[in-house]
Amino acid sequence: MRLSEFRLAISDEFGDAYGRVLTRDLVLEEIGSQTADDAVKAGVPVREIWLALCRAMDVPPERWYGVGQREPKKSR
Repeated sequence: MRLSEFRLAISDEFGDAYGRVLTRDLVLEEIGSQTADDAVKAGVPVREIWLALCRAMDVPPERWYGVGQREPKKSR
């Protein structure tokens, strides 16, 4: 998962405003008692951060994987 995919997944699951609040303020024990934003800065793989956030926010497992992917471009 790339950082851009992570950001898109956050926005898709939680909305832009609430997603920013979560990544800035929610401390995730699973990734060293840091926020998602701090974990990104510390170099924690964003897939690990995404999964920790999903578990902390009780996101159903069926929405954990494949998120953040843009729709394929349609051929002309």
